[in-house]
Parts: sequence; structure tokens; C-alpha cells
Amino acid sequence: MKGLFWVLAIFAAAVAVALGVQRNEGYVLLVLPSYRAEITLNFFILALFVLFFVLYGALRVLSLTFSMPQRAREYRERRQHDQAAGVFQDAVRLLFEGRFGQALKKATAAHAAGTAPGLSALIAARAAQRMRESEKQQGWMERAKRDDPRTEAATLMLEAEMMNEARNFGAALTALDRLQAKQGRHIAALRLELRARQGAKDWDGVLKLARQLVKRDALPVEVVREICAQAHLANIARLAGDAPQLVKYLRALPDAERGNRVALAAAKALLKAGAEVEAQKLIETVLEASDNDSWAPALVGIYGRLTGGDQMGRIGKAEAWLHRHPEDARILIALGRMCFRKRLWGKAQTYLEASLAVETTQEAHLELARLCDQLERQGEANKHYRASALLDAQ
Repeated sequence: MKGLFWVLAIFAAAVAVALGVQRNEGYVLLVLPSYRAEITLNFFILALFVLFFVLYGALRVLSLTFSMPQRAREYRERRQHDQAAGVFQDAVRLLFEGRFGQALKKATAAHAAGTAPGLSALIAARAAQRMRESEKQQGWMERAKRDDPRTEAATLMLEAEMMNEARNFGAALTALDRLQAKQGRHIAALRLELRARQGAKDWDGVLKLARQLVKRDALPVEVVREICAQAHLANIARLAGDAPQLVKYLRALPDAERGNRVALAAAKALLKAGAEVEAQKLIETVLEASDNDSWAPALVGIYGRLTGGDQMGRIGKAEAWLHRHPEDARILIALGRMCFRKRLWGKAQTYLEASLAVETTQEAHLELARLCDQLERQGEANKHYRASALLDAQ
């Protein structure tokens, strides 16, 4: 449609010019002493147009002729720039392909050509690091810091990542601290810092970062839960010999991070530190809040070994748990132990034999052997000792 419009416009202009020429009867008189020329106005206008285009063409030819050297230089520069850009792209591609030697050569050529010098240096540093050439790696990192201030954040991120891979976690944290001072911290930097603090065994820092990342939805909940569990287990092991500090730490522990592994390690550490009352409270809190999927039989086993405090109260709680989990052999063994301490011989024997009916264990046979020894039923005691020894041999 647009093309048709222009065709019609050109024809209309041609018609208008033709009509104007036919009706234009003017003339132009050119006088030069001793010479006189008279021409029509239409011819004079046409001659002006022709002269204009001739002069314009001549000037353009002269301009192109005199600008040829400059245009040749610009062409060579554009060609060199395009070639250097192609070399830089090849360096990036080869790095991702894992061809680190060739990537290093291409990045070196791109850097020499002045194509993105900071990024070229970073690519060369990464390639050298992958090739385990530490001197070249360090040299290229220094060039990246020096050549282009715009790549400072990228340089610090790459440095932190490479230091993590080299297990130089202190240097990684130093680079991340410098990044935070200049650029602030984003999710990728927080992940790098989390890895560095795990390697440096800064478990309090690990917990702080893991909680930040889960709030930003930067890590799966399952991964954060495992990271927090490892941190808590390490802190509990570190505080195992200091009962007051261990109790303080466990009381501040969020319920969402008190999984079965953490609770089991905490209970063992509390018993080792002599804080049996705190161990009892912890086990009861965890087991009361647990369901079938999160039930922890190992905690019941520890509960049954608690010797101080209100044994009858513990027996009542364990019987309530047994009502919820009637097929749990650990609860039955724990009840047998607690009844044994309270000299409830019949109930102890009933619970221990019920445990064997659910699951044959060396632990239940040994407890029954102790009970029979206490009741001076040596034959039955020897039978259970033999059964225990057979299970141990298996």
C-alpha cells in the first residue's frame, strides 16, 4: 500500500511539472559584454539542476578520494576489533567446554588485543586454576584487579570461589569481606560465604547464613535443615564438656532445628556432662511433639537408662508412648529397665518378654538375664545369656 502511494505521488508530480513547463513562457537573458544569450526559463531551471548534481558528484568523488586512507585505517581497526571479539568469544566457549589450555591461549590473545581486558584476565585465571597452574592463576588475578575497575566485584567473587575450591577458607572470607564493603552481599555471595564458613568450622556463622538463605528462598528447605543439623552437632560436640554452656545453647535452639539427630546428640552430651534432668526434659519434649514419621526410638533407649529422678513418673510417660506405638521394642525394653529399678519384677519381665516377641534383640536377652539373676533363677538366666551370645556372634 505504501509503495502504491509513492508511485501515485511521483506520477502526480510528473504531471504537475509537465503542465508547469507547458504554461511557463518566461525566459532568461544572459548578458556579457559583447555577448548576449537568451534561453527559456524551463531550460535554465533544468540546467541548474544538472549543474548541481554534477558539482555534487564531483565533490563526493573528491571527498572519497581524499578520505580513502582514513577509511582504510578504520576498516583495518574494525576488522581487528571483530577478530579480537571472536577470539574473546572463543575463550569463553572453550572455558565452558573444559578445554582449559586453549581457553588460556585465547584469553591471553584477547587481553593482548585490549578486548574486555578485565574479563579476559578472569577467564585466563579460571583456566589456569583448572590446569593447576597457581602462578599463572595469581598473575592473571592481579591483572584483572589492575586492568578494569568495573570487574572488581566479579574478580572478588571468582577469587572467593577459587579459594573455596583450594580449601583456603580464610582467604575466601577475606575476599568476600572486601566484596561486602564495596558492593554489598547478594545470594551468590552468601552461598560462597556459607561454604567458606563450613570449611572454616565457624558453625555459628553457618547457622546465621543458613537462616538468611532460607528466608530469601535461596536454598531448598531440606538442604538448609541438613546444614543446620551439621552445625548443631558440631556445636554440641564442642560444648559437651561444659554443662552450663551446653544447657544454655540447647535452650536457645529453635524448635524447627531440633531434629532427631540433634536431639539424640544433645541427650548423649547432657548425660556425659551429668545434666540428667535436662536430658530427661529434652527427650520428653521431643517425643511428645513427634508423630509416627518423626518418632525416635533411640531417644527412648536413652530415656530408659536414666537412673535419677522420678522413675515412676517416667514409667507413666513411657506407658503413654507405648499406647501410641504398641509395636516399638525400644519402649518395651525401656519400661523393663525402669520397672527393674523400681523392683517391679513381674512388670519388668512382662515388658522384656513382650519386647522379644516384637523383635529378638541382644539387649532384651541381657536385661532378662539380669532380672533372672536378681530373682535367683539361674537356669533361665543362663538361657538368656546364651541367646545373647548367639546374637552377638551373628
